[in-house]
Amino acid sequence: MTSAVIVGGGPNGLAAAALLAKAGLEVTLLEAADEIGGGTRSHEAIVPGLLHDHCSAIHPMAVTSPALRSLDLQQHGLRWKLADVDCVHPLDDGSAGVLLRSVEDTARMLGADGNRYRRLLEPSVSRWDALSEDVMGPLLRIPSHPLLLARFGLPTTLPAGLLARFFSTPQAQALWAGVAAHSFRPLSHPLSSAVGLGILTAGHAAGWAVAEGGSQAIARSLEHVLRAHGGRVHTGVRITHHAQIPPADVTLLDLDPAQIAHIYQDRLPGRVRRAYGRFRRGPAAFKVDLAVEQGVPWTSEPARRAGTVHLGGTLAEVAQAERDVNNGRMPERPFVLVGQQYLADPTRSVGDVHPVWAYAHVPHGYGGDVTAAVIDQLERFAPGTRDRIIGTHTTTPAEFAATNPNFAGGDILTGAKTVPQLVLGARPTLDPYSTALPGVFCCSAATPPGPGAHGMCGAGAAASALRHLRLASR
Repeated sequence: MTSAVIVGGGPNGLAAAALLAKAGLEVTLLEAADEIGGGTRSHEAIVPGLLHDHCSAIHPMAVTSPALRSLDLQQHGLRWKLADVDCVHPLDDGSAGVLLRSVEDTARMLGADGNRYRRLLEPSVSRWDALSEDVMGPLLRIPSHPLLLARFGLPTTLPAGLLARFFSTPQAQALWAGVAAHSFRPLSHPLSSAVGLGILTAGHAAGWAVAEGGSQAIARSLEHVLRAHGGRVHTGVRITHHAQIPPADVTLLDLDPAQIAHIYQDRLPGRVRRAYGRFRRGPAAFKVDLAVEQGVPWTSEPARRAGTVHLGGTLAEVAQAERDVNNGRMPERPFVLVGQQYLADPTRSVGDVHPVWAYAHVPHGYGGDVTAAVIDQLERFAPGTRDRIIGTHTTTPAEFAATNPNFAGGDILTGAKTVPQLVLGARPTLDPYSTALPGVFCCSAATPPGPGAHGMCGAGAAASALRHLRLASR
């Protein structure tokens, strides 16, 4: 029987393993940690029963992921849940940019910018089912819907700061800046609009969903599929040298390029080793989990019903903060993402105590304590929050890296989303999942389409592995 070994049990390793097992391969997955999931783990860090997501929390790209849909995860326990409001970006005057599930409803909330927003998003949102496979796969290939992809792709090439000029109101500009900032890139750089437009389009198609029972439910449903097709999972197995990997017809690595280079050393062709050595890391996240009695008392009423809240102030403030962290400087007022997953999934709360998930963008490897700055940003837009906090739990960049080596330096995106790395992945090649070692593939978020719980990097690598096996059998 044809065999596969998957090293790394994050969402991409799990998706690759499940897809290969479903295709009939004998699959073994090896995970270094004591539990699977990588960035899709959840924990009770402060109050027993109060559930916080470790890293990945809100999943607009996962709900419509072709990979996850093909595995029918709802039949294996996964339930998506939506808050009343997808995302809010409050401003100091009490107003806010408000993102709702519907493009039309969002346009109405944006007032004078409504028509502009509708023109930018509606054509792609209405065709997302057809567009998603092209957008969420390698870019260097013949697309299934070239004209549709071109319509979507043209504005993604623009710097996010330039695209912001398409809007005239501070609320629309700030809302766009906050979504674009998910790329951790300066808003003045080319292609810094790509991640934001992808999130907005997918989110309007399916909502900014959370997984019922925590993001760990995504990993558990993928594991369930894998085991249902005969796959095996071994945790607590750390691979540091290729000799430790069991023999198999194909090997897929849910690892960043630095780990792959360390494991395979001189077995890698020199050009690949050099490319992996040049792989750039991005800024980091400093995470603060909060236990908050009665929830956050936002000044903006829509924020009280929003699954996600972006704290960064105006377009200019967000742009400056992202410029600073990319230049190695810690901003006084960092850009902060806040997750209120309990609004969609009340099972995460304990009585009137609610889990609030927040992280700030900080420089790569930052060693300072940003807890106070995160709470200051909450107080700025929700006075009285500090008095409601009954407990905190922090995850520093170093702790992110220690619990998941793919997050080196606290870079939770597994690599800077520069133009070459966003388009090509870890190295320039027609197959971004290939390591140039026969039968060995990279399936981590260092490959297209990049970070998230969508599993599409794993799906791309699994497809490459199956093509390799077909060619090898001829």
